[in-house]
Amino acid sequence: MLSAVEDYPKTLMDFEKRFSTEAACRDYLFELRWPSGFECPQCAHGKAWKRSDGLLECGGCGYKVSAKAGTIFEGSRKPLLLWFRAIWWVTSQKNGASALGLQRSLGLGSYQTAWMWLHKLRRAMVRPGRDKLTGTVQVDETYIGGAKPGKRGRGAEGKSLVLVVAQENGKAVGRVRLVKINDASSDSLEAAVKETVVPGAKVKTDGWKGYNGLGALGYEHEEVRTTGDIGDNLLPLCHRVASLVKRWLGGTHQGAVSHGHLAYYLDEYTFRFNRRTSKSRGMLFYRLLQNAVAIESTTYEDVALGVRGRKRRKHNM
Repeated sequence: MLSAVEDYPKTLMDFEKRFSTEAACRDYLFELRWPSGFECPQCAHGKAWKRSDGLLECGGCGYKVSAKAGTIFEGSRKPLLLWFRAIWWVTSQKNGASALGLQRSLGLGSYQTAWMWLHKLRRAMVRPGRDKLTGTVQVDETYIGGAKPGKRGRGAEGKSLVLVVAQENGKAVGRVRLVKINDASSDSLEAAVKETVVPGAKVKTDGWKGYNGLGALGYEHEEVRTTGDIGDNLLPLCHRVASLVKRWLGGTHQGAVSHGHLAYYLDEYTFRFNRRTSKSRGMLFYRLLQNAVAIESTTYEDVALGVRGRKRRKHNM
């Protein structure tokens, strides 16, 4: 089989031609899971053959492997052919995807199915072990949520607090990370920075005391203002990204995003923003599908409770 590494459809016509059968989708998925060649999850044997039922059977121990097992497609009764079309549609939407739009595009009979699929795909938009930001980054918080009564500033009630990490690329924004955090304490802020920024990078923040420990964590910490008040535009890249995120949530999803699922919408925005200059929709399709086989299956209960997908265990193939 042709290796799927960096091999993806370039146009819609190419996509339709290459993935016109369930077998073609299944073969491509196998190649993504084992880009360096098959390795049995049970005995590590390196050879297998295709069965008539679409499974691979290990030539060493006879273990049978499904293309869907251990991925976000596990448990789905829908064909991979339809899933591939969903992924192509999602990555082709410049301004984001809605469940209603996906339902209409694929002709799905249930809005709930479209909603579930989108949430599964959003979980796959975060690559396990993705690279942390380097160079110089700006870090600030913003509140996301509707107009509700409560305190203003870093104690705002009824809204979600999101840490915006924006990489400087001259005066432009490079890559970004968006992390939903519980509060503006040093524990929450430091954990989010450690999760998203490589040690040794230069981190620009305001004077909020929650950032005081960044230097001790190995970062070059620069305070761009002495106060910790939110509102001043001395961290312009963070301000720009925060405005874009809020506009996107209000436009694509009409602001109808629950606090429990906000982190996954932020993952979708990050996936799209960091690939905004890509000239090939096919590359986005490839990257999302590549991620989809790197995390475990997600149940409806996981989605409802906001449980993140886990790294795929070798014994759960």
